[in-house]
Amino acid sequence: MSKTLLITGGAGFIGSHVVRLFVNKYPDYKIINLDKLTYAGNLENLTDIEDKDNYRFIKGDIVNSSFVENLFQIENIDAVIHLAAESHVDRSISNPIEFVQTNVIGTANLLNSARKSWKDYSEKCFYHVSTDEVYGALGETGLFTEETSYDPHSPYSASKASSDHFVRAYNDTYGLPIVISNCSNNYGPNQFPEKLLPLFFNNIINNKALPVYGNGSNTRDWLYVVDHAKAIDVVFHKGKDGETYNIGGHNEWKNLDLIKMMCALMDEKLNRTIGTSESLITFVTDRSGHDFRYAIDASKIEKDLGWKPSLQFKEGLSITLDWYMANQNWLDNITSGDYKTYYQQQYSKR
Repeated sequence: MSKTLLITGGAGFIGSHVVRLFVNKYPDYKIINLDKLTYAGNLENLTDIEDKDNYRFIKGDIVNSSFVENLFQIENIDAVIHLAAESHVDRSISNPIEFVQTNVIGTANLLNSARKSWKDYSEKCFYHVSTDEVYGALGETGLFTEETSYDPHSPYSASKASSDHFVRAYNDTYGLPIVISNCSNNYGPNQFPEKLLPLFFNNIINNKALPVYGNGSNTRDWLYVVDHAKAIDVVFHKGKDGETYNIGGHNEWKNLDLIKMMCALMDEKLNRTIGTSESLITFVTDRSGHDFRYAIDASKIEKDLGWKPSLQFKEGLSITLDWYMANQNWLDNITSGDYKTYYQQQYSKR
């Protein structure tokens, strides 16, 4: 069925993979990519689809309520996949209000515009993409399920928890058709280099220190970004109204073990003596409120919707590192800031 789908944050890391999948897989959909193009939004992620007939990019800010309302009216939007968010914990500690504005106010603006615009809720869907960090921290054992109580510990996770609650409130109060997913840590191509894997890749290439928080024992579940995009496709089309689905990679790693594996792979790929990259590891003071462990129980989405991850971590990590090695110009443009000129070059005359 033809529909107009708004994907927010579609120039970011996860969003660009979701946009590409939907544009290529659903040619009868009109895909509108709305992105503010902050430091993490990069249109160079989407050069392969930017001229597709069913794709359109719009630069805008979801915090601007009148802009969002006009967009819904003008474009006759049928559905939303909401990925736009400030997402870096360290940045949230430095500037929590920015996270409140984008993640809470921005989400409420989208919900309100959908409620006003959608006179008939049939064939409509507001899909909110969230994080496992809203659940807080785990000890040595246990898994987050969809029933786990919220216990956010950082300004970032608190802002995402609030946005989750607003989405559910609009479903309960107004009957707005919604689905929510909470995912584990994503990795893969096109990730902004403040995140662990691209940051450490860049540092290894340039023989710079690899800063590890605390003693490196904090544990995360890792999800390959292409698998996540496929899961979003499944939840969007098959998810039940009002339901939440946890999306995880079944790839639980202590940070230090992950980094050592990455160092060994990089030494192989760079033809360096094994141990060269590992010698760059430097332990630094732990982050405030650093959650010890996250781990996702993804059995619900596997059982109810038939999705499961396709890659184990070492294979996905090797593919990711190969991509960064083959696309160092992309990484150079990010680290130098040159990527910011792409919008003006490509879209100023459109």
